[in-house]
Amino acid sequence: MKAFVPTGDPAEPVVLADVPEPTPRPDEALVRVEAFSVNRGETFKLEAPVPGERPGKDIAGLVVQPAADGSGPTGIARVVGHPMGGGWAEFAAVPTSALAVLPDSVSATEGAALPLAALTALRLLRAAGPVLGRRVLLTGASGGVGHYVTELAAAAGAEVTAVTRDTERGARLSELGAAEIVHRPADACGPYDIVLESTGGRALPVALARLAKRGTLIWFGQASRTPVTLDFFDFFDGPESAVIRHFHYLDADTDLGDDLATLVRLTAEGRLHPEIGRVADWADTASTLTDLRDRRIRGKAVLTLS
Repeated sequence: MKAFVPTGDPAEPVVLADVPEPTPRPDEALVRVEAFSVNRGETFKLEAPVPGERPGKDIAGLVVQPAADGSGPTGIARVVGHPMGGGWAEFAAVPTSALAVLPDSVSATEGAALPLAALTALRLLRAAGPVLGRRVLLTGASGGVGHYVTELAAAAGAEVTAVTRDTERGARLSELGAAEIVHRPADACGPYDIVLESTGGRALPVALARLAKRGTLIWFGQASRTPVTLDFFDFFDGPESAVIRHFHYLDADTDLGDDLATLVRLTAEGRLHPEIGRVADWADTASTLTDLRDRRIRGKAVLTLS
């Protein structure tokens, strides 16, 4: 089959190559991929690819071979899936615990835009606890996770302040329910009950200072790629006895497939709106990756098999 493999070359991060078709394990279904989306974290990994690993975590397509153990869809079905890799290919073997059926009302393009970003948002808000009536500060809100968090949190009754330097993106976040848009964490007017921080570097201490006493900061990323330095005594200036919680979206008590089914249902009901910045043919994958890396794409980039 055809699949994209990393090159380690920044000018052309992946090339289309012939690779063996995957052999599914008993608990995996074989999916013919119709569309896949790209996550910014995947572009980082392509800078120094691990030999033998192939990218691709967010896919949508058609089950052409059900799992041998009888789990998951038992016949041909449209699905969205979240394998841990290998999804940028004609076929992918996906654990049935990481699959959800797509109704006809949700396109493969929309489905492919859901998995990692929307799963992160859903599970992040569960980690935050009830948000009804609570003030939430969200940094790094321009990305896919940020827009899903904003829409889900606002719908749940939170007062969301979103941090984004992108004016156009800020306008869209307002449409999705953000109560306030600021361009830097320093511009946010606290205190906030919850801070959702994905930038790291200098932004985290600034956001932490706007947290209420005994509030919670959930650290779910480091997009700046810069480590954080904290001073114990700074907590006495506001966020006294605050909690800083590390978050990883795969550390959850629910199956990926169950949460994907929830996200698909919300999308089908018009309560969640995948933000797709570009839909392109697979032939444009390399250029799409460089545009995404250089922030020339707003929203998810989805590649479709023609």
